[in-house]
Amino acid sequence: MAHKEDNDVKCSSHRTELHASIPRTRLPIVYHPDYNITFMGLEKLHPFDAGKWGKVIHFLKEEQFVTDGNIVEAREATEEDLLVVHTKRYLNRLKWSLAVATITEIPALMCLPNFLVQRKVLRPLRTQTGGTIMAAKLAVDRGWAVNVGGGFHHCSSDKGGGFCAYADITLAIKFLFERVEGISRATIIDLDAHQDCCVFTLSQGNGHERDFLDDGRVYIMDVYNHNIYPRDGYAKRAINRKVELDWGTEDSEYLQKVELHTEAALNEVRPDILVYNAGTDILDGDPLGGLSISPQGIVKRDEILFRAARRHGVPILMVTSGGYQKRTARIIADSILNLHRQGLIGAEALEGEGSSSSLVTSLMRSSGAGGSAAAAAR
Repeated sequence: MAHKEDNDVKCSSHRTELHASIPRTRLPIVYHPDYNITFMGLEKLHPFDAGKWGKVIHFLKEEQFVTDGNIVEAREATEEDLLVVHTKRYLNRLKWSLAVATITEIPALMCLPNFLVQRKVLRPLRTQTGGTIMAAKLAVDRGWAVNVGGGFHHCSSDKGGGFCAYADITLAIKFLFERVEGISRATIIDLDAHQDCCVFTLSQGNGHERDFLDDGRVYIMDVYNHNIYPRDGYAKRAINRKVELDWGTEDSEYLQKVELHTEAALNEVRPDILVYNAGTDILDGDPLGGLSISPQGIVKRDEILFRAARRHGVPILMVTSGGYQKRTARIIADSILNLHRQGLIGAEALEGEGSSSSLVTSLMRSSGAGGSAAAAAR
C-alpha cells in the first residue's frame, strides 16, 4: 500500500492548510460541527437531513469509538483552494442567493441576503469540502480515512445541483495529483443511488464524471438507479464501469453486483487512491433513491469496499454523500463501528507516530487476513 510521508509533496501553486500534517494519535476521521446546516428551520424545506453529520459523531461518541480529541477537525476550503477546480465565474455566481437556492433546491433561500446564505449554507458545504480534501491526504498517509460529510457528486467545475455546491471529490483527487508524489491514478466507486456526474476537462456539467471525462488517470465505477435524477447521458461517457439498477433492487442482487464489479474494477486498474462515495439513499423507503436495501445491506456494502481496498493494498477514502431519511445517521455510524470491529479501520491510527514503511508492513500483513475473511464470508 503506497503510503506517503507528510513531507513527500510536489511543488504547488498556492499555499493551503488542507494538507497540513496531522498527529498519528488522531484517527483519520474528519468532521467539524460546522458541517451541520441549521437556520430558522429552512433546512427542513429539503428532504436531505442537513444535521445528519453531527448525529453520526454523536452515535460514535456514545459507543466510545471517537472523542473530540481523537478525530481530525476539518478546515474550511478557501477560495484559492476551490479555484484549483472551480471557475471564478462559478464561484462568483454563488454570491447570488438565487443561484444557491437553485443548487440546494431550497427556494426560500432566494429571499435571504447572500451574506446569510454564505454563512449558514455555503460555509458548512465549504467546510465539508475541506474535510474531503484533508481526508484524501490522510487516506494516502494512513491507508484509510472517512470524511463524515462530503460526497457532493452532482457538482462540477462550473455547475452545481442536487444540494451539491462544491466538487469536493474532484478537488480532493486533483490536490493529490498536484501535491503528493506517487499519486497519479485514482478510482472513484460511487454507490450513491444517483448517477454521479463528476469529468476533469473543467467543462460545464453536473459532477465528477464531467470533471474527469477526458482524464485517463481517473477510473469511475458507478452503481445507480438509472430511472432517477440526473440521467446525464453526456456524463455517462466518463463511467468506465456502469452498473445500472432497476426500481426496488434488494440486498442479494445489489451486494452481489457491488462485490463482483468492485473486484473487477480494482483488477482492471490498480489505483493509488480509491475514493468511495458511500451514499445511503439506497436505503429501503428513501423518497429519492428508489432502491430497497436494508440497513444491514448498507453495512455489508461498506465492508465489501473496505475489504477489497485492503486486499488490493489501495488506500481508501470514504465520504457519506446522499441519504434522505432520519435513520441514515444511525446506519452510517453502525457501518463505521462494524468496520472497526472487523479490523478494517482504527488500530493503526492509534499506534502513535511511526514510519510509513512500518505502516505498509502492518497493513499488508493484515491484507492477507482480510482477504481470507472475505473468502470465508462468500
